[in-house]
Amino acid sequence: MSSFASAFLRTSRAALRSNGAANPVQAAWGSRGGAYMRNYATAFERTKPHVNIGTIGHVDHGKTTLTAAITKRQAEKGYANFLDYASIDKAPEERKRGITISTAHIEYQTDARHYAHVDCPGHADYIKNMITGAASMDGAIIVVAASDGQMPQTREHLLLARQVGIQKIVVFVNKVDAIEDKEMLELVEMEMRELLSSYGFEGDETPIVMGSALCALENRQPEIGTTQIDNLMNAVDEWIPTPQRDLEKPFLMSVEDVFSIPGRGTVVSGRVERGTLKKDSEIELVGKNKVPIKTKVTDIETFKKSCDESRAGDNSGLLLRGIKREDVNRGMVVVKPGTVTSHKKFLVSMYVLTKEEGGRHTGFHGNYRPQIFIRTADEAAAIDWPEGTEDADSKMVMPDLLPLSRDSASTSARVAALKLDNNLPPWSHAMPTGNSLNLGRRFGQDTGGFIDHRGHHGVCLTGISVQKGSPKATVLFSTSVAYPGLYF
Repeated sequence: MSSFASAFLRTSRAALRSNGAANPVQAAWGSRGGAYMRNYATAFERTKPHVNIGTIGHVDHGKTTLTAAITKRQAEKGYANFLDYASIDKAPEERKRGITISTAHIEYQTDARHYAHVDCPGHADYIKNMITGAASMDGAIIVVAASDGQMPQTREHLLLARQVGIQKIVVFVNKVDAIEDKEMLELVEMEMRELLSSYGFEGDETPIVMGSALCALENRQPEIGTTQIDNLMNAVDEWIPTPQRDLEKPFLMSVEDVFSIPGRGTVVSGRVERGTLKKDSEIELVGKNKVPIKTKVTDIETFKKSCDESRAGDNSGLLLRGIKREDVNRGMVVVKPGTVTSHKKFLVSMYVLTKEEGGRHTGFHGNYRPQIFIRTADEAAAIDWPEGTEDADSKMVMPDLLPLSRDSASTSARVAALKLDNNLPPWSHAMPTGNSLNLGRRFGQDTGGFIDHRGHHGVCLTGISVQKGSPKATVLFSTSVAYPGLYF
């Protein structure tokens, strides 16, 4: 169970019956330390700008240790609750293997801001979970071990961060207490700046903080421990901008996690992409099935605190009335009724990355079946030539074979037909009226379990839903890419 699920259960409003007996939540989940769960969740107060960030990087470079160190240091200032390593990686499999598998969500503050922090897995086997976590970030901290320097998942996570739209990154060079040769640190910094620049980040200006998360946790060598944690958070405050939230458009939240509270209903959690939502509002669950599921939101928690309204940028849990756990899948979206429809077939204009851009070096034929990542969803799909294409059976797509002007509309020379195995909502801000032409949603394409190096990437510049029997196509999204190789 995710940390968000545990927190929602822990702060359930119905945790105690008036006669003191255990309610259905307690009957299913028991009590903690002999005491029942508390009666009411703490109210969420919006007193500071909110930013979503997270830790990314190679496996065993210290992402979770750094996350724990940040909560410890901010707790000392009264800005957080301290979570040690075991509290963040709490699943039995994570403790057994000593690695992060699923994303963990943590909340803390600085003097200037309120943060929701996602600790992402670094292991290549859990790249889908990393993509889901990164998709909710406004900025990121990439952790690099001074003893290793950049490694495969360092490069892969930078590429993925770009794919999901992260513009600003702060580098934390960890484990400097294990390095005696200070020239090694200079080499790591130089390599990281070059790597950042190669992926389209501002390598020369990006803040790079060097320290030891473990020293901060163990209260030793403060010059590389707590002092550097302070410097890191100052850099995050200054370098990662406060995003402009889209509060005017209809509500949309992509479902990241689903769980049930016996006696109360089903809770869906995720990051709100746009709009606002109040308690007792009518909503629709779109995706999975062609027909949306209608229901009502009876309770809301944001950052594990009770609130009357959820808004763009929040990490929220929504309690849904009359919905079964099996009715909802990760990747579906919660939306204002009548504003989003789901589709299986799209015409897309795409760009295939070259090997030098982090893509593949071999081509593929029609009916190629990759895994498509859209927001929090991952779905099998088939990419084929559009209907009526000459010699479609023998044609082959090679990396960068389809030259494109990144500001131009699609042409038949680079249009592909994309068919998903299941219905998904459009990855855009499209409205069913068909009169929207909004910034598109990038999605990653996975091949053989890898997205970088052995994977295939591209970018969808335009997307059109294909509805059988309809003479009109609905433009779902349109985007221009200002930097090379972003990415599909």
